[in-house]
Amino acid sequence: MPVTAKLSRKFYEKFGDDLTNELVEWFNQVDATYRTELRDLNELNFARFDAKLDQRVAELRAEIQAGLARLEGGLIARIGMAEGRLARLTVILWLSALGALALIKL
Repeated sequence: MPVTAKLSRKFYEKFGDDLTNELVEWFNQVDATYRTELRDLNELNFARFDAKLDQRVAELRAEIQAGLARLEGGLIARIGMAEGRLARLTVILWLSALGALALIKL
């Protein structure tokens, strides 16, 4: 949305309408040029930012997946150890129960 430059009436009276209108038009052209260049620069910087952000998100995702894989491995190992202990305790319980029953029958 271009902003049209306006000059004071005294400026128009001193230099005339043609020269002043030409100067106003030149200001507007310069303004439009700078706006276009600024927009292009902003788009370029945003594209760079977006690419870096995508890269960092991918790196973070990989780190999280690696950490979860390590955590999963540790949990599986602990569950396996707990299952082994539970199996030993179950065998001990059954052997104790069978021993107690054998003593009672005698």
